[in-house]
Amino acid sequence: MSCCVFKSTLFLIPILTLLSSWSCNGRIFTFEMHHRFSDEVKRWSNSTGRFGSFPPKGSFEYFNALVLRDRLIRGRRLSESESDSSLTFSDGNSTSRISSLGFLHYTTVKLGTPGLRFMVALDTGSDLFWVPCDCGKCAPTEGATYASEFELSIYNPKVSTTNKKVTCNNSLCAQRNQCLGTFSTCPYMVSYVSAQTSTSGILMEDVMHLTTEDKNPERVEAYVTFGCGQVQSGSFLDIAAPNGLFGLGMEKISVPSVLARDGLVADSFSMCFGRDGVGRISFGDKGSSDQEETPFNLNPSHPNYNISVTRVRVGTTLIDDEFTALFDTGTSFTYLVDPMYTEVSESFHSQAQDKRHSPDPRIPFEYCYDMSSEANASLIPSLSLTMKENSHFTINDPIIVISTEGELVYCLAIVKSSELNIIGQNYMTGYRVVFDREKLVLAWKKFDCYDIEETKTTLTGANKTEAVAPAMAAGIGTHSNSSEPHKTNQTISRSSSSSNQRFITVKLWSFFRFVFILLPLFIVL
Repeated sequence: MSCCVFKSTLFLIPILTLLSSWSCNGRIFTFEMHHRFSDEVKRWSNSTGRFGSFPPKGSFEYFNALVLRDRLIRGRRLSESESDSSLTFSDGNSTSRISSLGFLHYTTVKLGTPGLRFMVALDTGSDLFWVPCDCGKCAPTEGATYASEFELSIYNPKVSTTNKKVTCNNSLCAQRNQCLGTFSTCPYMVSYVSAQTSTSGILMEDVMHLTTEDKNPERVEAYVTFGCGQVQSGSFLDIAAPNGLFGLGMEKISVPSVLARDGLVADSFSMCFGRDGVGRISFGDKGSSDQEETPFNLNPSHPNYNISVTRVRVGTTLIDDEFTALFDTGTSFTYLVDPMYTEVSESFHSQAQDKRHSPDPRIPFEYCYDMSSEANASLIPSLSLTMKENSHFTINDPIIVISTEGELVYCLAIVKSSELNIIGQNYMTGYRVVFDREKLVLAWKKFDCYDIEETKTTLTGANKTEAVAPAMAAGIGTHSNSSEPHKTNQTISRSSSSSNQRFITVKLWSFFRFVFILLPLFIVL
């Protein structure tokens, strides 16, 4: 209801001064507010010639006019940002979590002239934006299971008229020691931690097609540096980012850094993670004044989105040990090292009221419980984090529900790590997260990511994927216990399932929004 009132006030700005009264001494202002289609506004419009014709109340035209205005207001951005403007991709700001491709959020990026679309995974844990290009070894665009669901592309430098090669004397060329000469093309290679996953090729520049997020959208063409990925290996050949990876890190080569350096937007961006698998991304968005925030712990040699957690609450138990963690959208689940992993897990276990599930090598989570038909989500221990400067981050979905051979199991959705703490994408669900690189803070606010302007996205085949809340989904199958989310250089942790099937029961639906049966493949990169 309050949203309707707020939107109505936007229509009334031109006439507020006519209907206002004020006191000079007390500086008190009062305004009489009217709906845009009210009789008062209609009389004012007829006398001044403003606003044009008014549709009859209750008619199709009446409601269509209201919905149209909603589209204009809500389609602009996720919030009234403190920055002057924000940008997003030319096909829209929507992102979609795709279960068959590692539970990561993907969006469509248009690159080159003429523009070619790529469905890329969004990753705040790495910096380089790369796409398959001049392929020596790339993920297949035909024949694979995912290829039948999504339209995939391969970049051809000879086709794009705006393509430029990056030479070895460019400041963004990090591997000059591999160069043949000062003016030769700059090579790149990024290795990821497990399953011999990597990408290599040469650096290039080309136009990325963007649009402003306001009531009068304008096209923006920005030159960005990206990787022409000629050789991929490991999981990039099948189930993780087969059409490219969009690094959103802090290094100079990342697209957010390029857009800010060129003065196109403020040095900040936001991502929203909806419970239904739909998200949003906006460059230049600094969020709103009512969001919570915590400072980044900057490592000058390799800055990233690392924050400090000062306290963890598990149900009624407080754990006051401090630790640091990386906020990484490119990691499907959350990872903790000991002793924090054991403290959190044991606290959860001591308060869980269901029978602990017997160990299952197919399940990567250690603390799992049998779910009865009378399961009650209110009895499952809650989980929340207190960040540095006393800001609070409540985990909306601390568990994950798994279907295994006809029975339901729920698990604490945290994986044990040996080296690095990561707050993964599953624990960001239900929030708009702002990565403010100007203020050097991570900010967040509970948000449903709703944006009615969904026709702008062109995630071809997205309607064939399951929109599943990550904390309510799990793969069951083989996995490597030795695989870790540790990132050296640029590394990512991923998970995937080869197929999925919606499973809903009436009793559980009131407690758990989405439950999926995910068959046999679960991989952590």
